[in-house]
Amino acid sequence: MRKGRLTIGLYNSYNPAKFMEAHRRALARAGPLALAFDTNLALFGFPFPDDPGTPKELAEWVAGTTSIGDNGGYFVELAEKGRFQRFPYPGKGFPPQLGEPILTTSRPDPKLLIPLNEVKNMLNNGKGVLLVFGLGPHGIPKNAANIPKYNLDITGGRYSLETCTALGAVIGALCAQ
Repeated sequence: MRKGRLTIGLYNSYNPAKFMEAHRRALARAGPLALAFDTNLALFGFPFPDDPGTPKELAEWVAGTTSIGDNGGYFVELAEKGRFQRFPYPGKGFPPQLGEPILTTSRPDPKLLIPLNEVKNMLNNGKGVLLVFGLGPHGIPKNAANIPKYNLDITGGRYSLETCTALGAVIGALCAQ
């Protein structure tokens, strides 16, 4: 049983000024995943039109525009439980309250590579972990990718996975009984 809090971090690598369909789909898919596996969800650098307000209001806005995840209902439920937050792009670091940031990547730095079992041990020992996923075709820019002191390659073979596939693979591997 894990004691530490696991947070899914989605880093917007698309247009920082325009909310796109890819943002909507990622949120509608990540919400149910976070709810199902008892994780939190944090967004970094997401541009929302007309700033929908609180996390719950934002989740309701997304829910009203998608059929994914029980018409966005799971995402709303996650927000109602206080397990969804949004932040600006990180400057010098990710918010420390989210836990140890770990970059999920198909191009890990060998010196920063952390085995999946060590991430599980962090969680089992009560440490919070923020798994940072890049949302976009180019992944996370170098300045943000250099912030975490650990890199995780879930495939072990440097295989690039589409974001939602990577989300499911990593969370499933970490949270499997």
